[in-house]
Amino acid sequence: FGAASGPAAKPAATKPAPASAAKRAFAAGPDAAPKRPRKPKVAPDRLEMLVAAARTSLEDDKAEDILVLDVTGRSDVTDRLIIATGQVERQLQAMAVHVEEALEKAGMSLRRNQIQASPDWVLIDAGDLVIHLFRPEARATYALERMWGPESPAPER
Repeated sequence: FGAASGPAAKPAATKPAPASAAKRAFAAGPDAAPKRPRKPKVAPDRLEMLVAAARTSLEDDKAEDILVLDVTGRSDVTDRLIIATGQVERQLQAMAVHVEEALEKAGMSLRRNQIQASPDWVLIDAGDLVIHLFRPEARATYALERMWGPESPAPER
């Protein structure tokens, strides 16, 4: 019913909970946000070896419409994108596991947080190589080829 009174009653908290660093940085504006240092780039021949290993793995798993995009200079986070399609969630998960194994054989081990998955889309962040595995509907919805492909707008200089 009413608020308790007397010695057993506790005063209401007067201090707000501290905001997270990300919220404070966002509130301060985009220029104030701390920037994570980027990992050193892999050598171009090593990158091509990783791309080839991932592509071979996807081909072995019957991925459809495999597309490798060179986004060097257009993206601050990666140099190559691989986009591929799988028909069902189970195929996407198997492709992700096999790509991870292929990259490990090529000398790149991924941490668990570098693979993000949903039923329609798996994202594998291998630094200078980012792999997107989609179900057909999700691939059409997100249309990364239009954003990053050869016909996409050139970066502003």
